[in-house]
Amino acid sequence: MKKIFIVQILAVILTAMVVAGCGAVPLTGRRQVLLVSDQEVYEAGLTQYNDYMKGAKLSSNVKASSMVKSVGKKLADATEAYLKANGLESELDNLKWEFSLVADDQVNAFCLPGGKIVVYEGLLSVAQNEAELAVVLGHEIAHAVAKHSNERMSQQIMTQYGMAILSKALSQKSAAVQTVATSVFGLGAQVGFMLPYSRKHEYEADYMGIVFMEIAGYDSESAVGFWTKMSAGGGNASDFLSTHPSDNKRISEINRRIPEAKSIAWNY
Repeated sequence: MKKIFIVQILAVILTAMVVAGCGAVPLTGRRQVLLVSDQEVYEAGLTQYNDYMKGAKLSSNVKASSMVKSVGKKLADATEAYLKANGLESELDNLKWEFSLVADDQVNAFCLPGGKIVVYEGLLSVAQNEAELAVVLGHEIAHAVAKHSNERMSQQIMTQYGMAILSKALSQKSAAVQTVATSVFGLGAQVGFMLPYSRKHEYEADYMGIVFMEIAGYDSESAVGFWTKMSAGGGNASDFLSTHPSDNKRISEINRRIPEAKSIAWNY
């Protein structure tokens, strides 16, 4: 009887934590569970980013590096304009954008919390102009804005620690966050260890990304061409596709939402 009562109490705590940790994704309005504070996620991501960059070699291609930074800034400015116009300016507190091109032939890119975005030189064999690069950077920016890393870390915490951590009211959450961050991001050696986002997160980032593209002045229809090339294996795209699933359904969904993205962009 006592055991049942304890379980019931823990269930109440769990429910309270989930309710208190609910948030909504900008643009889509999807409800999500966020058990970790934005600051904690940002700090955990920054640690992983700094560790990764210590071993990474920045690209010596000045023109390509400049393009990555220039397109990234245009998209970041567009994203910030959207957030400010929709009463979400506070979301900018933990978004410190950085766009880096590293010397690596993998067809890959990734984003860590806070807007730390890394593009591999190999990706430019597929993203061959600013608009196609904007598809990738808009998608990665969307992951940051939608707090997909926080959501994924929260899921890992609930799975890995479960009632044990909740029964202590997350009193040791900081240690748990660092442990889970290492598991989720795992960028100390290779980005290949980074846990893939769910298909739901990928579709959401696709949609948000094309909206940010349109606000920044890029034609979102470029996304269809880019993902078509990726799904066809253009430029040996298997590395990127290992964490970014691409198929006919995905391309169809992007096509379906392009008019909506263009409509939203008209207000900016």
